[in-house]
Amino acid sequence: MKKSTKAILWAGLSMSLFFSLFLTSFSKAQEYGSYVDDGYNHNSVRPVHESHIMYQKSLWHRVALKEKQNCPFFATGNEITGLIIDATKLGIIRPYQNDSLTTRMSQEQFLENIKIPSEQVQYNDIEYDIISQDNQWDNWTAGTEGWENQDTDQKTEAQEFYANQLYTLEIKTNVFFDKQRSRMINDIQTISIILPAEMNPATGLEKTIATFSYKELVQNLFRDNPSAIYYNERNSQAHRNLEEAFDLMLANGTLIKYNNARDEHIMDMYDDMRHSLIMAQNYQANMIEYESNLWEN
Repeated sequence: MKKSTKAILWAGLSMSLFFSLFLTSFSKAQEYGSYVDDGYNHNSVRPVHESHIMYQKSLWHRVALKEKQNCPFFATGNEITGLIIDATKLGIIRPYQNDSLTTRMSQEQFLENIKIPSEQVQYNDIEYDIISQDNQWDNWTAGTEGWENQDTDQKTEAQEFYANQLYTLEIKTNVFFDKQRSRMINDIQTISIILPAEMNPATGLEKTIATFSYKELVQNLFRDNPSAIYYNERNSQAHRNLEEAFDLMLANGTLIKYNNARDEHIMDMYDDMRHSLIMAQNYQANMIEYESNLWEN
């Protein structure tokens, strides 16, 4: 009886230890966006088992929301960038560091990324901080002997970019051939908000503010949300939901990268901008031709 009791106790202890380790690993997987490898891409809105995928490429497109074709994503008051930023502040969705979707971005870092960077200007060996779009004239009054600062101890709160200033998106898509359905599938993985170079005077370079899982955007923000609209200029009663707009591939973007051994952008592969643009268009045309040729033999 003693041996059986010990065996039962050891078995119970082993099971409890197993479940505790399982729950710990699962919670970490939830935190960092990784899942158990069961043959499915769990970052897909509609996962397809890898055994059904005959061919796959990952493509990155740069979407300029100010282009005429993309304006419905960027209607005044309904900018997709503003919708995503507001939802992130409320905790409805959580950002990632990059499009690998392995590391979450903290709320503090996200809020720091959307702040307008200050410019330091020096006059007569005195350094002043000037924040873009806000000259802070309210803190200055005209005195008898010139301009005097009335509140030197008051600190200026950093302002954030407006939604219409963040007009660039980067979309990562897995394009694969599903042999069960016998068709090419465009499976959007991530959407990144890009700070345009002209809005970043400190470096003059583009900057990724944050990356978001497209699946999380659809499930937590786009679906059944009357504010997540693709604006229809011709009929205000027939606006489309953003999920439907992306499913229909209504966003017009320029191909900037496809998965390659060196992880290079197309611009880095060729000598000049014009040549890289032509080669990007050729690559997309070749993919369409590849899909068409699958049915010829």
